[in-house]
Amino acid sequence: MATGFFALLDDIGAIMDDVAMMSKIATKKTAGILGDDLAVNAEKASGFVSSREIPVLWAITKGSLLNKLIILPLAFLLSYFVPWLITVVLILGAVYLAYEGAEKIYEYIVPHPKEETTTEDFDLTPEELLVLEKQKVKAAIVTDFILSIEIVIIALGSVVGKPITTQIIVVSFVALVATIGVYGIVAAIVRMDDFGMLLLTKKSKIGKKIGKMLIGLLPMVIKGLAFIGTIALILVAGGIFMHKIEPLHHLLQNLPSIIGEFLAGLIGGILAFIVVKGFTMIWRKIKKK
Repeated sequence: MATGFFALLDDIGAIMDDVAMMSKIATKKTAGILGDDLAVNAEKASGFVSSREIPVLWAITKGSLLNKLIILPLAFLLSYFVPWLITVVLILGAVYLAYEGAEKIYEYIVPHPKEETTTEDFDLTPEELLVLEKQKVKAAIVTDFILSIEIVIIALGSVVGKPITTQIIVVSFVALVATIGVYGIVAAIVRMDDFGMLLLTKKSKIGKKIGKMLIGLLPMVIKGLAFIGTIALILVAGGIFMHKIEPLHHLLQNLPSIIGEFLAGLIGGILAFIVVKGFTMIWRKIKKK
């Protein structure tokens, strides 16, 4: 009996080692998309009245956790019953990521006028402001749902072939870390200007300088994250293309990996962008008729 007990402990230890190693790999593979997740959510969570930023962010965080609770069981069922479909979903997700990256580059090269609005820009009653706030929170949660699917599928793709128990632990861990990490950092980012305003009220000259710097840095940080997120989208998509599409891997394998992944992601994104734009133009012409 004692021998069996210690053998069980040894098996548990081996499983935990496997889980720890695979968690590290899965977290590394999803790190790229977290840059885009962070940038998107920082933009979505900003623009509210200062006193409502944290409550709104908490509402979005709860929505994000609910998204994970919906997505994770579906992903595990897919992995258990039709594991080959994970690769298909992974490639489709990569096409979406590449398209999103290409679209952002297009919008940067060909800028479109976009009105920046906040809840402070409207002369509305408290009840109307609450309705507007709920609409923005709902939009943020929908965006999070799409990004959560990408994170879960990429994490799951890194543990395909492993026992289902390992898959559940690893992917759930990555999903939880992604939510806590992203929204924790977003909370710090959206409060940068408030902390800066607080420092401006202090007598210390250094404190006032830091306060001004933090206030000025906030829009720059959000724009910087958006840029990093765009590059990350292309690299993550390109990495999936390189590893899952054999002919493409052979074509670009002699290039440095980061260049090959960027080219694969960029080309895939441009092709997807052209297809989507083409169908959009055709659909508009059909609707006019």
